[in-house]
Amino acid sequence: MKSSMKKYIEAISVLQYVLTFLFMGIFFLALLLYLMFTSFWIVTVLYSLWYFFDYGTSERGGRRSAWVRRWTVWKHYKDYFPLKMIKTAELRPDRNYIFGCHPHGIMCFGPSCNFCTDANNFLEIFPGIQPTLAILSGLFRFPVYRDYLMSLGICPVSKVSLDYLLSQMGTGNAVMIIIGGAAESLWCAPGEHVLTLRGRKGFVRLALEHGADLVPVYTFGETDLYRQVKFKDGSWMKTLQLYFQKMVGFAPCLFLGRGIFSIGKPIQVPCIPVPSCEEVDKYHQLYIEELQNLFDRHKVSCGLSESQQLIIL
Repeated sequence: MKSSMKKYIEAISVLQYVLTFLFMGIFFLALLLYLMFTSFWIVTVLYSLWYFFDYGTSERGGRRSAWVRRWTVWKHYKDYFPLKMIKTAELRPDRNYIFGCHPHGIMCFGPSCNFCTDANNFLEIFPGIQPTLAILSGLFRFPVYRDYLMSLGICPVSKVSLDYLLSQMGTGNAVMIIIGGAAESLWCAPGEHVLTLRGRKGFVRLALEHGADLVPVYTFGETDLYRQVKFKDGSWMKTLQLYFQKMVGFAPCLFLGRGIFSIGKPIQVPCIPVPSCEEVDKYHQLYIEELQNLFDRHKVSCGLSESQQLIIL
């Protein structure tokens, strides 16, 4: 049984993640703008110079910090849910990998804990593999927040960034992409397992171009963390959500307010610099089949009923 103090610390650790996720970028942008009109204007000027010369670093492998990834707060964050990583196959360090992460959920608690921190000992479970989570590129425009994201081993989900990681940094690199993205977050609801995947083939093409093996990942419990307010198709609130998603890149979700993390076996992919549509479709279908198998093999042990189905849109 956990002590009251332990529960309190765990709750605070998750709260700091949520507040950072939602407000850190906007806070430092506003702070630097405010300092520009005070006697501390030099702080804004100096950081702006740093920002200008360092802007491309996020697309050239980033700047991870082992110290930040090992912060004790991440252990408490993991224990709150709790989060557990299930390894179903070995990953060879002489290969590169693209992990497809499902589902997106509201705030991607599973991928952020397992790939951006050492709380679940990823480096010990998969020796020789370096994980890098790829997220919305626009978040790297926020001052200070971009540096914090890079320290956790996060990069933009841009073609330039992903190409660099898979071609310029040797082998043993695992790029994690949350395939469903903003569109999938709108389907997030307790008890539902709906993925946006059938029309998402860019990650398969990327894998073929670089000969990177595909690895499906499913976080059981990610969609059960929040009860989202869903709006009817055609309503003005739904229209506003979709418009915001199109313009900004992510969808604002209204939610009210614990998870098992399974990593499947890799699908070996050949290196085809210019893959055809047929080749992309072939490996995309193999990926969907392995993801479905991963879900079916582990759903009962992860708390779901045998009748629970994975819906892929």
